[in-house]
Amino acid sequence: MNHVIYSNGDAQKITWVIQNEDSSFVENREHVDMYKDKVTKLQSKYVALHVGLFWGIGTFIIKNEDTVKIKLDEKIMFDQFTNDLKIEDSFIQKRLRFIKQLIDQRKLKIRFELIDQDENIAKNNI
Repeated sequence: MNHVIYSNGDAQKITWVIQNEDSSFVENREHVDMYKDKVTKLQSKYVALHVGLFWGIGTFIIKNEDTVKIKLDEKIMFDQFTNDLKIEDSFIQKRLRFIKQLIDQRKLKIRFELIDQDENIAKNNI
């Protein structure tokens, strides 16, 4: 099945939207105490993508070998996933590793797309 994931986050909470041919799922969560008001907006966006992808797999919306288009509104995130741009932030490095691990374990076919922030439908949930 084909899916599209949008995600967003700030210092307080994270949100994600998963769309496919049949449905659209909108979820948001407050950050756990160890992250709340302690993470940057960029770090929060990585958390949102990680949790959203994990949630989609855990709820059986996204299944092994599915195709997932991940729409990113941060060029630096896009470059880190598509061009292996190095980053010194150890928090983000861990999220990148976890996200890539989920992709590999589930044999997901991933495509990344850079979008304008106005096109990110998950931003409306913050």
